[in-house]
Amino acid sequence: MKKICFITTIPLTLQAFVMKTAEYLHENTDYEITFICDYDKDFENSLPDYIRYIPVTMKRGISPSGVKAVLEMAKIFKREKFDMIQYSTPNASFYAAIAGKLAKIKVRLYCQWGIAYVGFEGIKRWIFKVIEKTVCRLSTWIEPDSFGNLAFSHREKLYPKEKGSVIGRGSACGVNLDKFDYSKRDGLRSEIRNKYNIPETAFVFGYVGRITRDKGVNELLKAYKNIHGEYPDTYLLMVGPEECDSTVDESLFTWSKECGRVIYAGFTNEVEKYLSAMDTYLLPSYREGFGMGVVEAEAMGIPVIVTNIPGPTDAMLDGKTGLIVEKKNADSLCTAMVKLMKDKELLKNCSEYARTFASENFEQKAFLELVLNDRKKLLS
Repeated sequence: MKKICFITTIPLTLQAFVMKTAEYLHENTDYEITFICDYDKDFENSLPDYIRYIPVTMKRGISPSGVKAVLEMAKIFKREKFDMIQYSTPNASFYAAIAGKLAKIKVRLYCQWGIAYVGFEGIKRWIFKVIEKTVCRLSTWIEPDSFGNLAFSHREKLYPKEKGSVIGRGSACGVNLDKFDYSKRDGLRSEIRNKYNIPETAFVFGYVGRITRDKGVNELLKAYKNIHGEYPDTYLLMVGPEECDSTVDESLFTWSKECGRVIYAGFTNEVEKYLSAMDTYLLPSYREGFGMGVVEAEAMGIPVIVTNIPGPTDAMLDGKTGLIVEKKNADSLCTAMVKLMKDKELLKNCSEYARTFASENFEQKAFLELVLNDRKKLLS
């Protein structure tokens, strides 16, 4: 029996990107599976019996508690004698890579689902690049979730070309076509539009994610503010935690709250319903690992607009499933939004091709089979 440990900083990452992999490994192997992340009682209670849970205190951001986390993990790794540890997210990866090396774990897999320093500048960028290089150096194998991030890593000399690969076409877990079922789109669309009193004839731009600068929220709100003035029969549907951090322009955020056409729907586990209510999905992010929301939107037949960064551009085809715009450029974003809204033929063609593209390249069961074969290869 092989012993595998999955490590992330917070439980949400395990729930969103690792749970399906763990479930598939359990169903198709006799591997013993362990999760390590910051403690969460509800998360612990939600886990199936076949997953062992060992909480280790970890928080986002730089913290002195990181030293304690490294030592605690090293102790756990030596005691449990895992055959493989798999880690992702910045803090957890840094701690686990060091602890795994100290404990002499033979297979230390870094799932490079995003590179933190891409969106930073100056000394902060330098520090986080050093951290990223350290994680890569201490890992025995690296798997970014997009070809864009693989190429970026090679250009930045984070690791040599013979020490990394992408599984399939990319992503962390593939898209579940049972959940993101296009055949249910019309009914789900009506449900959400009725819930928020959005007319069927209105054009809805949509966004899913945190309200923060690095997700491009400032550019998104500025672009929509310009559009709303000329096209009042439009809406902006914002899905995700409603907390707004200090990096978001306060005047733009206040305007959006008072506008009446910007809807903050809050967090949901039924994102497929909200995607169905959209006419175009927007991800104006500064950095992403892959941008799984792009593929999920495409699976529901929703055209996408993404910034020209590694990850999201691997999850779509420019001019066929949506449009690519410049990063940190509200005018570029606004132009693309208006183009898709006014060009009905382009919108229709993108919608149809998006569904085919997502189902043929990112279907979850096929992706998980590739993951299983990859893990077998690494463990052998």
